[in-house]
Amino acid sequence: MKRTGLILSGGGARAAYQVGVLKAIHRQLPKGHYNPFDIISGTSAGAINGIALASFADHYRLGIRHLERIWSHFSCDLIYRTDAIGISRSLLTLTGGVLLGARRQSDTVSLLDNSPLRELLAEVIRFGAIQQAIDNQSLHAVAVSCSGLSSGESVAFFQGHYSITNWQRQRRIGRRAELTLDHLMASSAIPMIFPPVHIRDQFYADGAVRQLAPMSPALHLGAEKILVIGVSGAAHRPADVTATPEQYPTPAKMMGHMLNAAFLDSMETDIERLQRINRTVDLIPEKIRAKQAMELRHIDLLEISPSQSLDVIAGEHVEEMPKALRLALGGSGNAARSGSGILSYLLFSKGYCQALIQLGYDDAMQRGDEIRAFFSDHFTEAK
Repeated sequence: MKRTGLILSGGGARAAYQVGVLKAIHRQLPKGHYNPFDIISGTSAGAINGIALASFADHYRLGIRHLERIWSHFSCDLIYRTDAIGISRSLLTLTGGVLLGARRQSDTVSLLDNSPLRELLAEVIRFGAIQQAIDNQSLHAVAVSCSGLSSGESVAFFQGHYSITNWQRQRRIGRRAELTLDHLMASSAIPMIFPPVHIRDQFYADGAVRQLAPMSPALHLGAEKILVIGVSGAAHRPADVTATPEQYPTPAKMMGHMLNAAFLDSMETDIERLQRINRTVDLIPEKIRAKQAMELRHIDLLEISPSQSLDVIAGEHVEEMPKALRLALGGSGNAARSGSGILSYLLFSKGYCQALIQLGYDDAMQRGDEIRAFFSDHFTEAK
């Protein structure tokens, strides 16, 4: 049986979509089947989902229920401070940091204070269960991607089987570590929105930043086929360009554009790259590849991403955004019309997250034939 890798991309609140997809995949697999993923690689909010799932590798069904329960009852105040005083203080600190620079090493420069997220993750993630799952072979490895602010490298911190060694490529390294809360907070530290986290030698921020090859960690960890759950939202549809002149872009819209570039573009590019490599490898006879000692190999790939625009869905739930943050983004009306891009990342609200979970579930159930074909070896083993 080929080792199966699961890749969960980043995207803030958009990662609720991944929970729905994982729930549907569980429904598609044979009853009594535990963790179908040997390797889990996550970035940003995808790393949080990945670590939570890895900690329940011995009881995959319970892990899915645990994730769904958490995301279905989210509210923004569980992720970051939403009170006017907290947001105002963060804005003043951010503005002062940009204009004057941090005066003390302890000063944080970010739009939002995400200390509530740290408290939540400390309560709901069972970090100690990860090594136990690896030891009893329910899990081969799990990785969390971060971005080193001093080195400029994409660092995949991994915990896995003893046979896995560190790796280094251009601007990409893999480093063995016992994964902790700091790794999750660093991986999800969206630059300028959430504060970076110091780990060992430097400060780290969101793993999607400068992540040129999002699928690379899973391949280095030994994945032979890969399931990617993206959060792009109708990424392959033509852009909706109208003849009506646009107004000058708001700060919220520009921030949303930058977040899309960080979280979505690299994954889409990496998927296209792997598909091209697969086509090339398939044209070269296996005997020739063996004779020439070619390292390239065909990697089975299944990508599941939203069938609807998550920006549009976020716009429909804009009233669930805390008032103080809506004002910080330029007012409620402006946020709904042109700031839904950034809202789709920051709207950790019950209604929005539940809508994304349902969308993920529906999308995956509609692709049941592809999912069952991808996991066909699991069905064969179950017989």
